[in-house]
Amino acid sequence: MIHFQQPLALLLFLPLAAAALALLRPRRVSALLFAPAAWLPAPTPGWRVLAANLVPFLWLAGIALCIIALARPQTILSKSSRRSDAIAIQMAVDVSGSMQALDLSLRDKTRTRLDAVKEEFARFVSLRPDDLVGLVTFGGFATSRVPLTLDHAALLHVLSGVQIPRQNLGSDGRVANEEELLTAVGDGLATACARIADAPVKSRIVVLLSDGESNTGVVKPLEAAKAAKALGIKVYTIGVGSNGKAPFMARDMFGSSFVVYQPVSIDEKTLSEIAGITGGRYFNVRDHKGMEQALNEISKLEKTRIDREVFNLYREWAAWLLAPAAALIALAAIMGMTITRAIA
Repeated sequence: MIHFQQPLALLLFLPLAAAALALLRPRRVSALLFAPAAWLPAPTPGWRVLAANLVPFLWLAGIALCIIALARPQTILSKSSRRSDAIAIQMAVDVSGSMQALDLSLRDKTRTRLDAVKEEFARFVSLRPDDLVGLVTFGGFATSRVPLTLDHAALLHVLSGVQIPRQNLGSDGRVANEEELLTAVGDGLATACARIADAPVKSRIVVLLSDGESNTGVVKPLEAAKAAKALGIKVYTIGVGSNGKAPFMARDMFGSSFVVYQPVSIDEKTLSEIAGITGGRYFNVRDHKGMEQALNEISKLEKTRIDREVFNLYREWAAWLLAPAAALIALAAIMGMTITRAIA
């Protein structure tokens, strides 16, 4: 069975029909009065006349095939329905300066906290093909990176490009973009809730990953949590890393890399309160296994059963129509420039 991917394109047949009526309507022909008509020879139009009369039909046929091709006719070769359980997950990921800490590195691999979060997030998304997943990042301000989507390949592509803002030093030696390196937990949570509020599934959750304390932003973290509760959104918070001192990669004046230890602090109390207000849970992640455990726990949430039609394979016919359409139009143009002009 053939169906059209862009059926509205078929409306172009309306102006084509009007053009056909204008081209093919009977025209007034000039003639001479000649009384004894029986003496005239029988009319025998030559091949030039017949060819000239054929030109309008070639134009119309070629344009008609182009319109059909534009509507993208398809033949469905296989189609199936699939029932799946889905939830809507909005990830809110901290990209403040402290996410450069190296305390989540593996034995054979040095990685920042953000690298660890991106790797585990990508693994988590790959195991949930039926869920709507979106991405918000926040440092000194919140940014919506990806809306809720089933196109997880596009989501992971955007995720791979998420980076921690670099320090930009001014002429006086001070950090010019210090605000970007701060942590606006409340703004990040509020933005995530706004992006998931209208999701068409029953379970709507925000997974908030942060490694620091909220020290900037317009919305207070607990105010954002109360708004999430009012919207029926559960928030699962993950505190990334440990308190105390954490290793950071630094460079000396000659460009050589070395490790320094700097103080870090996670506001576990606030993150726990956010989860408690919304009915979620708080997880503290001090190694890569803790991250995996926290994300796996989210898989036990209540889900919404939805039915989806899956079109596994179909055949496109547009290309098969464009070749004869081009041939007809080219033939009509050539005949119009040669035969019709010759008998004019």
